[in-house]
Amino acid sequence: MAEELIISTSSDKQERYKALIPQIEALVADEPDLIANLSNIAAALKQAMNFFWVGFYLVKENQLVLGPFQGPIACTRINFGKGVCGAAWKERKTIIVPNVDEFPGHIACSSASKSEIVLPAFKDGEVVMVLDVDSDQLNDFDEQDAAALQQVMHIIERFL
Repeated sequence: MAEELIISTSSDKQERYKALIPQIEALVADEPDLIANLSNIAAALKQAMNFFWVGFYLVKENQLVLGPFQGPIACTRINFGKGVCGAAWKERKTIIVPNVDEFPGHIACSSASKSEIVLPAFKDGEVVMVLDVDSDQLNDFDEQDAAALQQVMHIIERFL
């Protein structure tokens, strides 16, 4: 696939995800390199969905270590159970935070971040990374985002 996205101009995020996910699938279909694929997925999500920050943290030596991302500089390492990313890793589930200032133990990598969604990816039953998406708007994520981003995580899990 050419490295070009066809961006939906719809104001409906469900329609934007519907247009984006098959393009992500095609973008990574013939590329075996994890970092290359995560890099392009982060860029595609940021560009198509206009997220403030989107990126991956990979589990390395019992910490989450910053991987490919798009947006302002970010925290490099996150401990197990700490912040939203560490909590999603520990709890092995998607976490939606409408207001990061109200999340106990939130790690403020950027003061401009207002809401967040984090999804884990699994290999052999273990969390091996998380997708972290931040918005500069309060209450910007919902179950539509969770469902669509879970589809993206399933694409990623196929090449882990």
